[in-house]
Amino acid sequence: MAGHLRPFKDYQAQHFLWEVSTDGRVATIRLNRPDRKNPLTFESYAELRDLFRNLAYASDVRAVILTGAGGNFSSGGDVFEIIEPLTQMAMPDLLAFTRMTGDLVKAMKKCPQPIIAAVDGICAGAGAILAMASDLRLATPEAKTAFLFTRVGLAGADMGACGILPRIIGQGRAAELLFTGRAMSASEGHAWGFYNALHAAATVEAEALKLAQSLADGPWFAHTMTKTMLNQEWAMGIDEMIESEAQAQAVCMATKDFRRAFEAFAAKRKPVFEGN
Repeated sequence: MAGHLRPFKDYQAQHFLWEVSTDGRVATIRLNRPDRKNPLTFESYAELRDLFRNLAYASDVRAVILTGAGGNFSSGGDVFEIIEPLTQMAMPDLLAFTRMTGDLVKAMKKCPQPIIAAVDGICAGAGAILAMASDLRLATPEAKTAFLFTRVGLAGADMGACGILPRIIGQGRAAELLFTGRAMSASEGHAWGFYNALHAAATVEAEALKLAQSLADGPWFAHTMTKTMLNQEWAMGIDEMIESEAQAQAVCMATKDFRRAFEAFAAKRKPVFEGN
């Protein structure tokens, strides 16, 4: 199946910026409409969905950073490019849109690479969903995260928020944010487990890159298995969880990386993982 893999280092993004580290292992997706606080459009939703789907076939990228330009993460769906057109659509088109945005979250969850959100400033609406759908989240003390759908007359049930957010911060806290639409401060987000760490605005991307590089240099086949099981086990009972993890770990034990780690430990040197 290796013949299906291809490098993504030279991917040409159309609706955001795509930056890749020198070794090709860490990619950064940068939402890049800073004058509007990096809102999403129909086109950027679709391109993000397709890119995350296709990263399953990347031969080089092992970790992804998701961030925004100009001191903000994302203000969510563009008011005039998305929200206004939605008010004029019939139900079939509205459902096609909500399924498409949901498909973006599905693609992020199924994408084998760990996704790290580096959040500064405004992180609202669909922007908050993108942070939520990431695997790890770093933020600045200035970050303001709001699932503000109710403020525009919509349910908090958007792109999986009612299912995913409670699993991160708890049912009561999620209910408050989804009912009220109020902004969660960075300190709240950190205390509640939404954010893994807080860093100064000047260093948050560097910290995200450091974390992403450590994951990319680690046993990244095993990391893909960890991500798969974190998502797959939500709907399992305890017996099914333990059996699934037994199978997953046995697969990892059959990799050459497992042997490499043992040999490096025995030789008192750092292992070099190759993902096989």
